[in-house]
Amino acid sequence: MPDSIVSAEMRDLIGREVDEGVAEVTTSGCRLFARAVGHTDPIFYDDDSARARGYRALVAPPGYLGTPVSPQNRGGMVPVPAPIAQLRIPYRRQLDGGTAYEYLEPVVAGDVVTSRSKITRFEERLGSIGPMLITYHETAYTRQDGTVVARMYGNVIHY
Repeated sequence: MPDSIVSAEMRDLIGREVDEGVAEVTTSGCRLFARAVGHTDPIFYDDDSARARGYRALVAPPGYLGTPVSPQNRGGMVPVPAPIAQLRIPYRRQLDGGTAYEYLEPVVAGDVVTSRSKITRFEERLGSIGPMLITYHETAYTRQDGTVVARMYGNVIHY
């Protein structure tokens, strides 16, 4: 394997949080997302059903953490978070290596969710088509009251 492409500048980015943006969780967004992915539980469609089950309002289905409030606002809704997008990596291609979500609190209609991302580590490997760099990242989603409601863990493969 050739010398490391992970520069001191890249290592300095590990753990540094970057604002991704703000997203609003709306009743329409919850219903549209739930319908698109096939959820049938009434808590995703009917406010009274959600409240009867102990939720504050209509529940956002898993995978929906709001709609970005502006076109420039990425809202954590893109496969490559801002800290990774700014890296100077010599490989031309990239691939979403996977994503996992951890939900800590219910997200409901009316919530405003802010996301912050950070790179957690780099890993270099030699694959069948040559060298690659795997960049691991984490995004925290925080509700308007300061409560972290979810975390997303993912990685991007550069090759």
